[in-house]
Amino acid sequence: MSGKSDYDVIVAGAGLAGMTSAAMAARDGASVLLVDRNDEINVGKKTVWGWACGDAVAASHIAFLEKHTGVKFDKPELDLRVDGVLALSPDLEARYPFEGDGYSLDRPAFERKLLKIAKGYKIDYMHNFDVSAPIIENGFVTGIKGKDMDGKETSFKSKIVIDTLGVSTVIRRNLPENPFVDRMVDIDDIESTGRYIYSFELERPDERYYDPKYALIHLNNDLAPGGYGWVFPKSGNRVNIGLGVQKRSLDIRNKKMGKNDNLQKLIDEYVKWVPIFKNLKVDTTDGNGKGIWSVPVRRQMESLVFNGYMGAGDSMTMPNPISAGGIGPALIAGILAGKVAASAVKNGDVSVAGLWKYNLDFNEAYGSKMAGMEAFRIYLQSLSNDILNYGMRNFLTRKEASDLTVGMIPELSLSQKAKMVLKGMKNINAFGNLVFTVKKMKEFNEIYSNYPKSPKEFEPFKKKVVHEIEAIKERFPPASAE
Repeated sequence: MSGKSDYDVIVAGAGLAGMTSAAMAARDGASVLLVDRNDEINVGKKTVWGWACGDAVAASHIAFLEKHTGVKFDKPELDLRVDGVLALSPDLEARYPFEGDGYSLDRPAFERKLLKIAKGYKIDYMHNFDVSAPIIENGFVTGIKGKDMDGKETSFKSKIVIDTLGVSTVIRRNLPENPFVDRMVDIDDIESTGRYIYSFELERPDERYYDPKYALIHLNNDLAPGGYGWVFPKSGNRVNIGLGVQKRSLDIRNKKMGKNDNLQKLIDEYVKWVPIFKNLKVDTTDGNGKGIWSVPVRRQMESLVFNGYMGAGDSMTMPNPISAGGIGPALIAGILAGKVAASAVKNGDVSVAGLWKYNLDFNEAYGSKMAGMEAFRIYLQSLSNDILNYGMRNFLTRKEASDLTVGMIPELSLSQKAKMVLKGMKNINAFGNLVFTVKKMKEFNEIYSNYPKSPKEFEPFKKKVVHEIEAIKERFPPASAE
């Protein structure tokens, strides 16, 4: 630390989005302070248990990171190359591929490399700093308050604050009431998730449960109501295994089944459900063997900026609504936010209008398809296991499913499909609802292709998006367990 108390840019939270935004802003000439609640060796750690993540990221997102930082990433931070992600039906008979090849990360090593990059651009970095609130002056965010490592109340001023504190961030929640950034996130748009990292011996091969070349996702409303379980391979006979659940779906499932299960019990039951591992041992490297946390699974905030304020990563609800994958969008957003922040400081305009380019850049690079993906997520959460089993065999081809999960919209016809494969009114209705959802996804893509070019055009855009999403939620309530 330099002893300064006034900066061009303060980045709150040294996770993936925080460190990339700090690095890019500093590289482009801004004075930057990066604060994090962890000590330096544990930079970016999400919880007291660990970095708590599925650790999977698409190769295209790593390529984006390398292009913009000019730094090559390899082992140990890129722990294992995988050929893609496969989603399996509850009966394990159908497999849908989505996303392309990618990596299973060594998350602590990855975070430490990002910090090294950021520090190489001469940022000021303060670890063990707990942010308590934003500083608000004349309708602008002008800094942060918090406690330093000695528990001393401290404040720092800045022209821009970039908020990367996560979904429950105290900065976003304490913004002035405004029409741009939502201060709260609906609980139905958050999944409680958790995982273990285990070393193991393989009792027998069975690619329905574990595939060393693919990250597996198990869709099953009994095991993971409103979410999914995952088994992601890591190097050296290790595995990242966990699940995510939606609270309302879990409550419905528990009532239907006469149970009172919580997330931890479901995780442990899921580990037992996978029958092919033996001699499981928690990998305690970096204290990262176990973790529980919350992940937003809605579209990103309609606006990512306010006066003197930008957000990136989970604080702006950026994880993919279907896969809950947040690493890729956090890296993309951090890079774009840092660049726009430095430019806004140079231009002397840190108002909503001066920061608006960040909205446009992120929408083009990643966000334009996320509202459509949220619509598909809501539809999926409405399906019972029986319909998931039937639908994954009959509703979509592998290509159609793969296209949907990256925001590409296939042409689906109820009359054509019904003649070929659909049997039973429940299945026909479910496919009809899929046709409706795909139509809505296309509409959302068109809405976001005309994202407002300035704040003046924003209000009707946001109203339309929120209205359409709420109508989909009303049409497709969460399913009860079968």
